[in-house]
Amino acid sequence: MLHRISSTEVWGPLRGRLTFASSNSDESNTPEYEAFVGATPRAPTKPTLSVLSVDMRVTDNKKAHNTSSYKNTSLIVRRNKEFIIIIRFDRPFNNQQDNVHLEFMIGNSPDENKGTCITVSFGIEKRDGRWNGRVIGMQGNEVTVGITPDASCIIGRFRTFVAIVTDLGKQRTQRNQDTDFYVLFNPWDPEDLVYMSRDTDRQEYVMNDVGIIFNGEINNISSRAWNFGQFEKGVLDACLLVLDAGKVPLLYRGNAIEVVRQGSALINSQDDDGVLVGSWSGDYSTGTAPTAWTGSPEILLKYAKDGGLPVCFAQCWVFAGVLNTFMRCLGIPARVISNYCSAHDNTGNLKTDIILDEDGRVNRSRTRDSVWNYHSWNEVFMKRPDLPERFSGWQVIDCTPQETSDGLYRCGPTSVNAIRDGELSYPFDAKFVFAELNSDVIYHQSDKYGNTKVIHVDTTYVGKLLITKRMNSNAYEDITSAYKHPEGSDKDRQAMQMAERRGVPSRDYLPLAESGVTIELQADTIKIGDNFKLTLNIKNQTSQTCTLSATITGCVVYYTGITSSIFKLDNKAATVDPWKTSSMMIDVKALEYMPYLVEQSNLLFVVYGRIEETGKTLSTMRVVTLRPPELTIKVTGMPQIGKDFMVTVSFRNPFNFILKNIQLRLESPGLITTKLKTYDHIAPGGSLQYTETITPQYPGKKVLIACLDCATVRQVTSQLEIFVQ
Repeated sequence: MLHRISSTEVWGPLRGRLTFASSNSDESNTPEYEAFVGATPRAPTKPTLSVLSVDMRVTDNKKAHNTSSYKNTSLIVRRNKEFIIIIRFDRPFNNQQDNVHLEFMIGNSPDENKGTCITVSFGIEKRDGRWNGRVIGMQGNEVTVGITPDASCIIGRFRTFVAIVTDLGKQRTQRNQDTDFYVLFNPWDPEDLVYMSRDTDRQEYVMNDVGIIFNGEINNISSRAWNFGQFEKGVLDACLLVLDAGKVPLLYRGNAIEVVRQGSALINSQDDDGVLVGSWSGDYSTGTAPTAWTGSPEILLKYAKDGGLPVCFAQCWVFAGVLNTFMRCLGIPARVISNYCSAHDNTGNLKTDIILDEDGRVNRSRTRDSVWNYHSWNEVFMKRPDLPERFSGWQVIDCTPQETSDGLYRCGPTSVNAIRDGELSYPFDAKFVFAELNSDVIYHQSDKYGNTKVIHVDTTYVGKLLITKRMNSNAYEDITSAYKHPEGSDKDRQAMQMAERRGVPSRDYLPLAESGVTIELQADTIKIGDNFKLTLNIKNQTSQTCTLSATITGCVVYYTGITSSIFKLDNKAATVDPWKTSSMMIDVKALEYMPYLVEQSNLLFVVYGRIEETGKTLSTMRVVTLRPPELTIKVTGMPQIGKDFMVTVSFRNPFNFILKNIQLRLESPGLITTKLKTYDHIAPGGSLQYTETITPQYPGKKVLIACLDCATVRQVTSQLEIFVQ
């Protein structure tokens, strides 16, 4: 693409400076330049050179820099890789006589010392600066030059100027937005901190624009598709706006460690008017329910359109989905992780305390800690030159606002390898992440005077499973062993000892006397609105007959483990012979729990048991996630470039109550932007059907993502992969 330049000759006075004002609002004070200092100028001995056009070779350069997928008309390049520009002058360029400066500027006050004004010179004054430049070829009045931004270059949008330098001063092209270009991190280059050696990894963790986020609970893992959409129109500018709105100094923007740390603070709005407002209240009437979103572009583009106003509302997987988009868009390899049975330890002592009253019921007012069914965070892949070499690789970052770090709600980057080995003194926030994975669940019983005693400790409940999307698949990959050594192994004990040396409180409450009896709760997969049975297995591993009396508390809980209300209390007793296992059935009726259901439909059952013969006590708990009804996506016609085909999304209300104020979203990166439909109500047994006609512009695999959401039923999602011919 050729961009014509209107050149204005500007000649300096005998002594002094010239100021070149920008024609664009984002460059209010371009640096001043010396015209010359010295005697009266001689008359020019050669015709003055003028610039007629600058061709940024957008299509060819984007292909070479793996940026063709970005729906953006400007050039986008990656650090430490050459890109080609063709400059057309009004006469042939003379290497021995002419002096040409290519100037690249970013921000409001470009400064060579800060890396925000870059000069690459050609001709008689050829010199290398931060960026390398070379003349590749000359043909007629055209000169082809190669420019290589350095491997630690600031990422963002640069402006391009061509300046002709003579004895009399400097003549510079005017600002032209068509010659602006973006510089991104480069995971293809070994010199970049974010380098990834395998192309299959880069394709998944940088280039894949749709993903799977896993949710549910450990015994019933479910998932939802998420449109990362990092290449969608306007998303790159929105990601750079996030850095601008957060006042991240340009100086920091070349350092991947700094960018990911800032990003983990700026995606939440807690203390810096970042992108998303977190809410776990259940009332989302002033915004969009977290469960209703289907991808990041809708959120980021709304944030940009509203001038940096935080978007309502998000919970952990929405935060993680948007942070993943932000990272991949800027060129940093990233993935979303789900940690099942994730401790939120309010006191930071590696203990998750569950308080029961005298009768064995959960004491809601005194139980401050919680175990989340799952918690989503992100990993980014990078070298950590600030740490020993073995702590490079995957790093945890988390933008769900839970605890402050250096005064802001943010978390990471912290090395996954360091967490596994209990090396918690390295930056950043390793102790907090370690606690999410390694806290003990401690059951206390309180008497009527408020005194408590420890009755049971479960050292294996928390951090049971960590998963991420498998490469080239929608199934999950188990990455628990990257975070934790096998439970009870020598290496596990060594990691805990190391963590204690690094300041984690020691387990002074261990060991409790073993009762020789264990209990566990089992449940099948259950749909919302079903009656079901819980099975309580009692295993007697002693030589004596034992009689167990048990109190079962059934609570409706949020996915964060916070109790909403108690809907069931049951007492059971069983006698178990020596070395035998006995089972008790607990009936749970829909009419017991349905009136109390909250979003994501989780039930928590806590069992408190007492062995009559010995007086010993034991406890366990189990989350049951109720499956939402189905949403179906159907395609009619053959998806082909330039030809219409139809997509139909259908839903039937299986409940005996009316669903009100329903939102339905449909989107697909590279195919359609988010379509949002609202419906007033769906009667019991009633259906809705929504049809959209789509005309594909790009070939290849696409993923259609749909989500239905209303106050009484959340997490109704579906996805369908199609191939555009």
